[in-house]
Amino acid sequence: MTTPLTDKEKQTGQSLDHIEVKELFDDNHERLELTILAGAQQSGMNRRIEQKELHRPGLALAGFLELFTYHRVQILGNTETQYLKGLGVSGRTSAISKLMGFDIPCIIIANGNEPAEEMIAEANERHIPVLGSPRTTTDLIHLLSDYLDDRFAPWITVHGSLVDVYGTGMLFSGRSGIGKSEIALDLVERGHRLVADDIIRLDKKAEGVLMGSAPDMIRHIMEVRGVGLIDVRRMFGVRGIRMQKRVEVEVRLEEWDDTIEWERIGLDYESTTLLGVPIPMLRLPIFPGKNISMVAEVIALQIHLRVYGVNPAEELNKRMLEEVDKQRLKNYLIRDFE
Repeated sequence: MTTPLTDKEKQTGQSLDHIEVKELFDDNHERLELTILAGAQQSGMNRRIEQKELHRPGLALAGFLELFTYHRVQILGNTETQYLKGLGVSGRTSAISKLMGFDIPCIIIANGNEPAEEMIAEANERHIPVLGSPRTTTDLIHLLSDYLDDRFAPWITVHGSLVDVYGTGMLFSGRSGIGKSEIALDLVERGHRLVADDIIRLDKKAEGVLMGSAPDMIRHIMEVRGVGLIDVRRMFGVRGIRMQKRVEVEVRLEEWDDTIEWERIGLDYESTTLLGVPIPMLRLPIFPGKNISMVAEVIALQIHLRVYGVNPAEELNKRMLEEVDKQRLKNYLIRDFE
């Protein structure tokens, strides 16, 4: 059984403290058409990238080094390349030597520009990888930022089942043995798609976005008590699975308790917060004979309606208030004898 998360873990999670330049190159050499131009020694490709932010070292090349964020990946676009070309040999050598005197993870040159000979020599001597890409500076920064955001994204693991129900990512939670996997399996049988069961990895991809996926080892494998392990992909085919899904609502399964006042109207959803991202949370009481899968489908459709500005509880409340106002007016007129 997974250990419950502390409040701090729910908000902060964990993340990578670094990746190596070799990982960046291997993961992006096709998408960004990266090539190695210099500094390809093993010690160079093993350099650590510890920040997801990128930096364009224009001021550093011009000699202003007080605020130089050298510990980031350095991007050279047309501006930086043309500036270096415009310098004399001694000026260019000095600028490049000062730049690469810092512990830079790597340099990536955009727009298919070629590095200066002085940069190649300095990179090979200091074992600083210089990579090239034909992509424009804007495209390169955009795509590389997305990649680094993803790699350095904070994440946590939670215990539950994640199912795509009518396009809504529903996270089923609750105590061990309460029936999360059985509900997920029933939803798959009804045509919905399993993302993960038992252990779910949640990644904070951007502000307000939680993406759920399964660990590689148990991807699309379910455990049903009394039956054993089920391979959902082989049993139901690709229609019954997906690799990842945004988590949009948590459905917390709880045993029926007569002493608890369960939500009857739905004017206000509770919310829970994971990795600093608030998501709606519904407490769903369960008891033998209750069709939880059908209720889950209704919850998913209800969330879709809310996206389009339709809230039955608010509409009913509005009708009741209007009826009260009408009754007040009616009572006033009945007693108006002047």
